[in-house]
Amino acid sequence: MRRFGHCLTTATAMLLAFAASAQTEPPVAPAAIAPLPPGALRFDRAAMPDPARVLALVNHSAAAQMALLKARPLYVGQRGPGPRNMGAINTNWISATFLIGLQRLARVSDETGARQYLRDVAEHYNFGLLGAWSTHNMLDADNIAIGDVYQELYARSGEAGEIAPLRARLDFGLPSLQADPAPAKLVWWWCDALFMAPPVYARMAALTHDHSYLQAMDVQWWRVYDRLWSAEHNLFYRDERFVTRKTASGKPVFWGRGNGWVVAGLARLLDTMPANYQTRPRYVEVFQKMMASIARLQRGDGLWTASLLDPNDPPGGETTASAFFTYAMAWGINHGILDRAAYLPRVQRGWAALAERIQPNGLLGFAQRTGDQPEPSRATDHALYGTGGLLLAGVEVMNLGKPVSALPIAEPQRDPPGPVRMPIALRPRPENGDPAAIKSWERGMAERQAMIDLAYNPSQQQAPADAPAARADGIVMPKITLPLTPPADRSARASIKFAPYRFDDLLWENDRTAHRIYGPALEKEEPPSTSGIDAWGKNVAWPFMERQLRTGKQHDYHGDGIDFYNVGTTRGAGGLGIWANNKLWASRNWAKYRILKDGPDVADFEVDYAPWPVDTARKAWETRRFTLPLGTNFTRMVSTIGSDQPGEMLVGIGIQKKPTVTPGQGVFTADRANGRFSFWTPEDPDKGAMGVGVLVDPAMIADVVQDADNYIILLRVTPGKPFVYYTGGAWSKGLHFHDRAAWEAYVAGVKADFVARRD
Repeated sequence: MRRFGHCLTTATAMLLAFAASAQTEPPVAPAAIAPLPPGALRFDRAAMPDPARVLALVNHSAAAQMALLKARPLYVGQRGPGPRNMGAINTNWISATFLIGLQRLARVSDETGARQYLRDVAEHYNFGLLGAWSTHNMLDADNIAIGDVYQELYARSGEAGEIAPLRARLDFGLPSLQADPAPAKLVWWWCDALFMAPPVYARMAALTHDHSYLQAMDVQWWRVYDRLWSAEHNLFYRDERFVTRKTASGKPVFWGRGNGWVVAGLARLLDTMPANYQTRPRYVEVFQKMMASIARLQRGDGLWTASLLDPNDPPGGETTASAFFTYAMAWGINHGILDRAAYLPRVQRGWAALAERIQPNGLLGFAQRTGDQPEPSRATDHALYGTGGLLLAGVEVMNLGKPVSALPIAEPQRDPPGPVRMPIALRPRPENGDPAAIKSWERGMAERQAMIDLAYNPSQQQAPADAPAARADGIVMPKITLPLTPPADRSARASIKFAPYRFDDLLWENDRTAHRIYGPALEKEEPPSTSGIDAWGKNVAWPFMERQLRTGKQHDYHGDGIDFYNVGTTRGAGGLGIWANNKLWASRNWAKYRILKDGPDVADFEVDYAPWPVDTARKAWETRRFTLPLGTNFTRMVSTIGSDQPGEMLVGIGIQKKPTVTPGQGVFTADRANGRFSFWTPEDPDKGAMGVGVLVDPAMIADVVQDADNYIILLRVTPGKPFVYYTGGAWSKGLHFHDRAAWEAYVAGVKADFVARRD
């Protein structure tokens, strides 16, 4: 699969990188594995594989592989030369591929003790990764593949330390993956890398809700595609050396396992990629094109050859590519990406062929050994990645009889908490009554308890499970997840901040209210993204939005405020659009911004919205100034709409109808005569309710209408002439308005200045 460049020279590197040769050590007999019943390796090529028989086979092979690995001692330092496929367990790509297959098997069956084995391996290596000896190796995708195993364990445990080293490694790679302008050399320069790293980056985004991992992965993936994809053959070259290389008979060299790595990696990537991610359709298209090409190249016996376009160089079927192809085809059927009628017969033949090549030792034979191009293989050739591919294929083959399931798939269910784990183990009291032994035990247990009682543990700083105590004003706050650390300066302040780390959000708040609008990065990340206005609740006078965003859990309550108001593609809390032909035509996210004043008395900034279509015959654009001083819940907006056509326009200012997931209908109140409009959401038992208000010049009102998503106030506006309106928000668990009546009374009494002055 890979170049032979993993030899380490430092003692630290050798401690981690256990070479995998068994030729320099005495043979060690693995634990006895019960043989499969007669006929267990025979599957009818024309029939749906029986899930129970498939499960028995993959459990058998997994158990055989684990028994062999457990029988081989781990050595500190580098071992002798020789093939690396079947040695002691490691954290390199070879072991990682087996463990990735094993963890998928463990989701459906743990008869072999796979879950505990996965944890034992991860804890043996302290959730570490290879490659720390150079920046080149830090970026090496092979050294990242093991991260999927750590993510699986983290998904089950919730212990942040289990992905902390991985997250640091991925963070290190973010700038290089998306360097602009693109470097002459690729970070992931070989097609195998598309199995090793992209699924790990995508899954980290899903686990942490930090889409920067997905964005960086996406940039590099398509750079690899641009360099290694063959549009003629709909396959990937292994690397750029092979673009012009030919087989002995003059045919292009397309390595079977290299393309197997790609399609298996695509399946794992799409398992976690958001369904609305902007480039997801392109990944699906590449997957479908590859599978169509691969399907045509399947041999009559169900396998594929090591060299896809030249079955005689080398001759014979090869199982590692075949396992990945079978996995990807079955996965595509199970998730509705591949046509069932066209591909199911090929999966059935592929699975039957793989099963027949399980050797008496329980392992998959004819597995091409490590390398970077097609090579011959024998029945006695086994590989950890071959077993991993077999397990991946088996788990998907088991699901062929089930209904199509949607993507992305859910993470494994969190395990119930176990006993507290400490460096000093919890031991039973000695039974022999020896005073010295009992005294030693008591001393050890007392020290252990001190570790629990006296050490700060952030995971225990959550609110108790029962309802929090009421505030002095009687309001019961939501349950806290991870409390925010208060700033050194807790004085009331207005603030406007640019948050590039959160897809170019613009955040503005004062002592009473908080809002944000969305920028170009989010428009690219989560299309279609538009110019709606988000409203946050807050219960402190000082700024909190930046600290909330940086937790990675912006929608939780951390003690200072909360974001549970959903905008989506609606107008949110006072966004606008142009009303034409009974439809509201809205701009995309802001294109440019200018901060005019960042507090402490006022948050003042301006944004431009790029031209957007109004029906089919007109375009509009906008510059808008936002001003939020201290002491008010309302932001003053000065909007100037431009147009490529003359004549008056109807500007619609909208309020989202269902901004929270709380059941029930909110209450919209319209005082057209005074230009006062308010909305109060249903009350959530834990999070409370949000109030929104819009103030407009009554003389400009043309109508009050609604569409499927918004209540809309229509204003007559002349292009090029600025106009003023106000939008505001409040939270029922904030410091000022605890019910609809109080909010509506406030909206009715706010003083508004609708004269558009130029400063």
